[in-house]
Amino acid sequence: MAVTVTPGDGGAMTWRGSASGAQYTVTVRGLVLLCSIGIRPREREEKQRVRISVDLVADAAAGFPGEDRRRVINYEKVVAAIRRIAGSGHIDLCEGFAERISEACFADPRVARVRVWVEKLDVFADAEGVGAVLERARAPR
Repeated sequence: MAVTVTPGDGGAMTWRGSASGAQYTVTVRGLVLLCSIGIRPREREEKQRVRISVDLVADAAAGFPGEDRRRVINYEKVVAAIRRIAGSGHIDLCEGFAERISEACFADPRVARVRVWVEKLDVFADAEGVGAVLERARAPR
């Protein structure tokens, strides 16, 4: 059975293959939080809206979990970690926020690669968002 997954926004990674040999990806898309982020004095004084998206690509050995919920990469844990990081105090840069999120994602040993988007939404009236994207692969074991 061939499987193709392409999320609607076009920005997420895709996987192709049979269910047994598929590359499995879990996504968190468009999580919007208030966060103390930025290097300007006013950004230290007022929280601002930040949109976070994450793709977590499973290690090939993890396999596709199908209906076995014990084998899934838990997106609730990912969202909880992102909220914890956002609430932990001031963050200077979107890049630093993305780095901390990627480290949290690698807490699950099944995660082989991660892509993290962090966007500040209210910087420019004529831009949907500005920020950074970080892609990382787990260090070889």
